[in-house]
Amino acid sequence: MKKLTFLLAAILITITTMAQTKTFYDFKVIDIDGTDFDLATFKGKKVLVVNTASKCGFTPQYTDLQKLYEKYGSDKFVIIGFPANNFMSQEPGSNNEIKEFCSTKYNVTFPMMAKISVKGDDIHPLYSWLTSKDENGVMDSNVKWNFQKYMIDENGKLVDVAYSKTNPLDEQIVNWITGK
Repeated sequence: MKKLTFLLAAILITITTMAQTKTFYDFKVIDIDGTDFDLATFKGKKVLVVNTASKCGFTPQYTDLQKLYEKYGSDKFVIIGFPANNFMSQEPGSNNEIKEFCSTKYNVTFPMMAKISVKGDDIHPLYSWLTSKDENGVMDSNVKWNFQKYMIDENGKLVDVAYSKTNPLDEQIVNWITGK
């Protein structure tokens, strides 16, 4: 009986450990142009993941996201925008319309992905991982609104979350990027 209990405990620990070893780099998404995109492309970089919307009070954060990207974006840091229409239909456009809006209104040059769902029954698997401690091994969180920011380290592990009201140039984010 002790051997069976030990075996079951070992299996449970193994399953739990395996579930928590999934990283950001294990996901594939579709970029704004409709092309498959492997997030493993960003191995070795810090990644700021942001759910975006074109018709939101926080939409002007695109300006500061772009400034952040221009200042720190390199082989060590990248921002990825994920348009989402989960909050009061504030991202109603097609991927082409979103791309046009971002490039002409805000001169966005950081990678933008195809529109996804960041909560609810149709949540994208990446956002399921970002918001579930059972999947990411770090923390539970809820995507509360547009322009919520998830910080991913160079090893593809979730580090922290900054909610919509946190400006992209806030010291919480800048200090994380610079290692201060």
